[in-house]
Amino acid sequence: MLYLGCPQWSSNHWKGNCFSQHVKAKDMLHEYAQVFNSVEGNTTFYADPQSSTIQNWYDSVPDDFRFTFKLPKRFSHESGLRPDKHALLDWFKLMAPLLPKLGQVMLQLPASVGPQHVDLLFQFIKLIPDEFPMALEVRHPLFFKKGEEERKLNRLLIDRQINRIIMDTRPLFSEAPCTPAIIDAQRKKPRLPVNVIATSTSPIVRFVGCDTRIDNRAFYAPWLDKIRVWLQQGKSPYVFFHTTDNIDSPFLARQFIQDLGVEHQVLSPFPAEKEIRQDSLF
Repeated sequence: MLYLGCPQWSSNHWKGNCFSQHVKAKDMLHEYAQVFNSVEGNTTFYADPQSSTIQNWYDSVPDDFRFTFKLPKRFSHESGLRPDKHALLDWFKLMAPLLPKLGQVMLQLPASVGPQHVDLLFQFIKLIPDEFPMALEVRHPLFFKKGEEERKLNRLLIDRQINRIIMDTRPLFSEAPCTPAIIDAQRKKPRLPVNVIATSTSPIVRFVGCDTRIDNRAFYAPWLDKIRVWLQQGKSPYVFFHTTDNIDSPFLARQFIQDLGVEHQVLSPFPAEKEIRQDSLF
């Protein structure tokens, strides 16, 4: 199974473009799930949802949809990997109703967390309930040098069956910083090598595209073969498509799947396209 999505499920820019023209905010997730079967949920990085919100999320998507939420930054960035155990477990209890439709929980670490923190990271991971599938994103340069520091990290992830997140920002940094959106994205996103490895059964690729959709083809071309291999091996990869403002993300994802040559719901008409076809009948 290939899980495909964007780094958000709601955008007013998608109205009449991807979503139907007059979709309400509360219905955007439902329409999004008609196109994609996963989402990179960043909202939990900044704030905890209400229990009622979690139930609404659950009810808005089909059974084969998979959410992928980030662990809150108070645990990943602000605790020094020494979180309050009870607070951490309370967060997982809050998210537990989503488990049947939860793909992975993403632990994103700041660049300040390096090889000297691997043992501390291991202790942190041991606090996480086993029923929650995990993925890890690291940003320290030494984790990308293919030396002993990276090998130690990868061994830990393989032993614990944690997916290592692969972030591909090459397209983003191929552009000149000529717009506020590009400048902001280049400031926030890491510029690191793309080390491809599947440390468990559901590798995650976060592809940060450039603004001209067609120019992304050269950058994602190697991913086409890698995704095919992973699928042949019985893995379930997750691929999330970013752009600087994410307006074009759904269409970049569709272009990728067309080039990949596999069946996926993203190839079906988007809600906006269905609406246009309906209107053309009258």
